[in-house]
Amino acid sequence: MRFDELDVKPQIQKALAKMGYEALTPVQEQTLPHILAGWDLVALAETGSGKTAACAVPLVQSVDPAKRTVQALILVPTRELALQYVTEISQIAQYTDIESFAIYGGFSMAIQMGKLDHGVHILVATPGRLIDMLYNTSLRLADVRTLVLDEADEMLNQGFEQDVEFIFSCLVHKHQTLLFSATMPPEIKHLTQKYLDNPVVVELTKDHAAPTSLEHCFVWLNPHDRLNRLLELIETEKPTQAILFCNSRHGCETLFDHLKKKIESVEMIHGGQDQNKRTSLFRRFKKQQIHYMIATDIAARGLDFAHTSHVINYDFPQSAEAYTHRTGRTARMGRKGRAITFCTPRDIQRLKTVLRQNKIEPVWLGEAPDLSSPKRGKKTASKNRSRQQAGEKNKQGKRRRPREKNKPSTQ
Repeated sequence: MRFDELDVKPQIQKALAKMGYEALTPVQEQTLPHILAGWDLVALAETGSGKTAACAVPLVQSVDPAKRTVQALILVPTRELALQYVTEISQIAQYTDIESFAIYGGFSMAIQMGKLDHGVHILVATPGRLIDMLYNTSLRLADVRTLVLDEADEMLNQGFEQDVEFIFSCLVHKHQTLLFSATMPPEIKHLTQKYLDNPVVVELTKDHAAPTSLEHCFVWLNPHDRLNRLLELIETEKPTQAILFCNSRHGCETLFDHLKKKIESVEMIHGGQDQNKRTSLFRRFKKQQIHYMIATDIAARGLDFAHTSHVINYDFPQSAEAYTHRTGRTARMGRKGRAITFCTPRDIQRLKTVLRQNKIEPVWLGEAPDLSSPKRGKKTASKNRSRQQAGEKNKQGKRRRPREKNKPSTQ
């Protein structure tokens, strides 16, 4: 299905054409008709599948621009994702009088409220800041027709479950609820059963955990060889843009100190930086003013970097879900991309989990490890028995002699 086949306002069609949107992605094709029809919806979809536009198009379609109140509310877990949403909505609504705005912590509440007083139709918010404003300002949600929870699993992972339930409780009037998530943990099921009204369920993650336009490459190496191997890959792969993921702030800083002496246009981003600096770095990276971004998992959720050709996992991800979200920063919206993950012997179990859960056929760049389960031979079994006996001996101090039977008397 194509965007120009959607029954939406001509102004929206004009904007979509200008943005270069032609064919719908699978998640858009399966969700847009239901959302436009007013149904509640739960969508489980891979990262980079086009969920933002799947929300934004129906919201811009349904809002009444003559009514200068908040009519659509989008909850997201991070400031960066909030700003990305507003950018997408503003582009789709560029030929209308519809205003969108984002509120989040770390910025003046008075300034944000001033903007809301001038009239905002679509509000994007982080849960904590929204609740602060509900308590301390004149912000009201009485005219909200549609509530969207995006990255719902991540929102709950960050401890926002009570905040989200409180926001649901503020919307006592009839409204549409849309929930987007990469996974369906018990907490998400609870929200769905409690607050959604007979929702349509769209599940696109079950059979296609990884985007088909993404090539999954792996490098088997010694931990001490990672830096040299990374420099070789940068030289041979020549990425258009790349995100290099580390598992910690310290790891980011160490890799940055090494790379800034070797290559140009490299920056790092992690949770220890203030929000204004992070926002500036994201904006510069999106505009291709930064070639290589070293990052912790703060850059792994939801953010859309259209020109990122490579994701390199310098540190192996902590979970299969983390792998999905990291590698989802490339190959977005059907574009081609390459994920390269460094694996060391200590990563072998997590590697097996990632390949199994994400249904990945790995491409090995160089030597491939033996991923088959080790067979238990006689020698191994004998060693295990020896260890077990030694353990029993240590437990008892010394081995107890077997009790002798009473000997028959010779007298």
